[in-house]
Amino acid sequence: MYRLYSHNDLDGVGCGIIAKIAFGENVEIRYNSVAGLDFQVERFLAKGRKEDCLFITDLSVNEQNEQRLDEHVKKGGRVQLIDHHKTALHFNRYDWGLVQVEYEDGRLASATSLFYEYLTQHKLIEPSQTLNEFVELVRQYDTWEWDRNENTKAKRLNDLFFMISIDEFEERMIQKIAVGGPFSFDEFEQKILDMEDSKIERYMRRKRRELVQTFIGDYCAGIVHAESYHSELGNELGKDNTHLDYIAIINVGGKKISLRTIHDDVDVSTVAQQFGGGGHAKASGCSLTEEAYQLYVAEPFQIEPMRADAFKNVHNCKGSRHGSLYENRQEDTFFIYPLGEDKWVIEENGTKRSKPFLSFEEAERFVKRNHAAWLVRDEVFIAYLKEHNLLTKAVPTEQDDESSAFILSVYNGYEGESTILPH
Repeated sequence: MYRLYSHNDLDGVGCGIIAKIAFGENVEIRYNSVAGLDFQVERFLAKGRKEDCLFITDLSVNEQNEQRLDEHVKKGGRVQLIDHHKTALHFNRYDWGLVQVEYEDGRLASATSLFYEYLTQHKLIEPSQTLNEFVELVRQYDTWEWDRNENTKAKRLNDLFFMISIDEFEERMIQKIAVGGPFSFDEFEQKILDMEDSKIERYMRRKRRELVQTFIGDYCAGIVHAESYHSELGNELGKDNTHLDYIAIINVGGKKISLRTIHDDVDVSTVAQQFGGGGHAKASGCSLTEEAYQLYVAEPFQIEPMRADAFKNVHNCKGSRHGSLYENRQEDTFFIYPLGEDKWVIEENGTKRSKPFLSFEEAERFVKRNHAAWLVRDEVFIAYLKEHNLLTKAVPTEQDDESSAFILSVYNGYEGESTILPH
């Protein structure tokens, strides 16, 4: 008898689908949370099932069960742990451990892809075109490569997973793989996925207005409370706010924190480890411990949500060589403008900072991280130009005439309009 203990997300259930295709009725599958796995393993070991083959996928056991499993194997038991998380690499010291974060060609591994390859190599499953495509869709979603590859089918597969029960999802996937041919969604699945897309879009708009930012340790984190669509939220909020190192998504009811980053130089698995969690460099999670609650819930509670950048501007645009104006909730102003070819200056409340920046992006990142400022609307920008008479600020030397002509035309275009403007 085969037994599979796997994670309860798409990648973990992907392993279960493969196991059912490979072993049919001769496999018992249990899907677990990170915390629930050790209980299952303890029950398995207590029953002393040496004749059964235990697979553990997409999860790893605690130190006590690690030693117990090793003793079980030494006594003739059969165990194979397959994982792809960096925090589980130490299991490779055991003959029964197989942990691989990425392939030689640079692609990131998933538990489903590793388990499929293991079964294929041991002649326990027959590969097929549909099965290959299903495994790749799961891998791309779990490693977030779908976003870079614009493979929306992988994202929609995960959406479908969360819209129906695990049993129904397994049944539908096994049937598709059995039929063969290119992997595709049927008419019913397409319809409910289209409805889900609209629902996600509305959810994202609401959560964007609830995001707060604060420094936790050395990182500038964005914090939002949400129960659904954690991966989508983390990705979209991260892309909208590139100055944030990572996004922390709080589920108080579930007592969990999901951590997501879009940056290659930020490893959120190290953040999660501080609170007993782990995962990938760009996607990790942990329990909402007392310490984490203070840092991510209690202390940020007084912080006002971030204000979004104005997005319909014609004149006050990011990176404009005529200058870009930002402000914060304290009504401080930050005017970013170029000085020469490779220097950008910040004037804070009319006073120039002593240190220039090498790019607009660096200057904006500083303003947003340290002052929680946002790009203001055109009318506020024009009022600022009028108040400070900025007709020649921006680009010196040979571009002065063009810059002055631009700002003068804007100034004249708004002549006669009220300068008492909302902030």
